[in-house]
Amino acid sequence: MLAPHPTIRVRVTSVKQEARDIKLVELGPLDGDSLPPFSAGSHIDLHLANGMIRSYSLSNGPDQANRYLVGVKNEEAGRGGSRFIHERLEVGDEIEISAPRGHFKLEEDAEHSVLIAGGIGITPLMSMSRRLESLGKSWEMHYAARDVENAGFVAELRGFGRKVQFYFRKGSRDISARDRVDLAALIKRAPGNTHFYCCGPSEMIMAFQAATESLPTTRVHLERFSNEQQVEKEGTFTVVLQRSGETLEVCSGQTILEALLDRGFDVPYSCTEGICSTCQTTVVSGIPDHRDMILSKEQKESNKLIMICCSRSKTDTLVLDI
Repeated sequence: MLAPHPTIRVRVTSVKQEARDIKLVELGPLDGDSLPPFSAGSHIDLHLANGMIRSYSLSNGPDQANRYLVGVKNEEAGRGGSRFIHERLEVGDEIEISAPRGHFKLEEDAEHSVLIAGGIGITPLMSMSRRLESLGKSWEMHYAARDVENAGFVAELRGFGRKVQFYFRKGSRDISARDRVDLAALIKRAPGNTHFYCCGPSEMIMAFQAATESLPTTRVHLERFSNEQQVEKEGTFTVVLQRSGETLEVCSGQTILEALLDRGFDVPYSCTEGICSTCQTTVVSGIPDHRDMILSKEQKESNKLIMICCSRSKTDTLVLDI
């Protein structure tokens, strides 16, 4: 059977209540070890003691060696990962994590960068702002949340002055309530080579996509919390595992990932809904039925990659590099 991607053992060095439902968890290397470098916008998988694997964006700057900082919102309607972190993860605990990776990449050479965050979507954009500031680049951020009590990193962001605009439906003593972010106006007034980044709830992502529809895709970057597409599980097809030499049937009601796990294959996965890229697999032949929110239009049209947690097959047989 295939071995999963290697993990890194780290120690929880700090747990801080950053906002009403947000905790900041700092992870450091074990004695004598070091942590792999990362780029702004990357995320890591946390392998929790309750058996869950959850992905979280790194929010510290990539110039901070040997330190990973993740912001975790306690999702009451979630599947239990964030609740476990909020209630049971403590300083001194040792956990396994993945190496940093991600598709939400910062273009550091852009003339100007516009960062648009909603709620906990601030976490990867916080890393980007720190990186852009350290490089002396031109950037601005627009951060929307219900109120200041539900927003993270407010004190630090206020230190950036006019580069950061807050949009809180309910104001506070220090920060006034504002209207919604006018995405069309932001895009219209931005310099010609501006790159736009957005991470937040589905309504914000949809508005962002509509507002940037006329822009080159190379200048538009987004990351989602969830997959709004329905994961189709109807129909049966065959998956050939090229490296292992095995063949398996993926039946109605199953994903490729579920079929592999049922057969005892130890393959990496995390979100199970096509938003984290942990299960990304190379396609040798066949045409995937892409259902993920990770791959670009061009990547999907090339049919060279598939997220096996949610995507299926348009052809009777799909050959994967497993």
